[in-house]
Amino acid sequence: MIIAVDGPTASGKGTIAAALAAHFGLPFLDTGLLYRAVGRQVFLEQGNPDDGSDALAACSFPEALLADPHLRSEETGGLASRVSVHQGVRAALFDRQRAFATQAGGAVLDGRDIGTVIAPDADVKLFVTASAAARAERRWREMQARGSTATLAEIEADIRRRDARDMARADAPLRPAPDALILDTSALGKDEAIASAIAAVDAACRFRPHTPTPRPRT
Repeated sequence: MIIAVDGPTASGKGTIAAALAAHFGLPFLDTGLLYRAVGRQVFLEQGNPDDGSDALAACSFPEALLADPHLRSEETGGLASRVSVHQGVRAALFDRQRAFATQAGGAVLDGRDIGTVIAPDADVKLFVTASAAARAERRWREMQARGSTATLAEIEADIRRRDARDMARADAPLRPAPDALILDTSALGKDEAIASAIAAVDAACRFRPHTPTPRPRT
């Protein structure tokens, strides 16, 4: 079973996707981490994330970079959004994501174009969203706990910029797949959001049409 979980930044899609993977016993890939690694590599190479050539060159980042704690920073998140607009970057990372999605037994992937580009044949597609204000408050609380001095207004402005960039890019823009189940987490706590997602996947699997296996002719 392939489960695609898409949505904008700070919507809770990563937490939900990881919980779905644990619940259903499936391997999990946070595809956004790949783009964060590209963005971080551009920074380390003192390149320009808005330059397609610099961003493409950074796709050859070392595997060890995926464990770099800087990948989870707000700064790297902004770089990831900027490098992801380049078609060459998305093409370079496509095969890696597609191979993970189609492995034997299935998988859970979260990102921004899983249900529309990476795994349009996914058994279940979730689009996790929330208002910009709700997402900004969540991110602000997380950053406060880490000692950040960023204001709530600054974080919300950054989230709105990322949304606009992700939705307006020409290649694989952020949008729900036509057959995606929309989960708005604006008013949901973490446990409620996870429970709603599990229930949605269970319901989708229960009512998914079954195609009988043809009997061999005798």
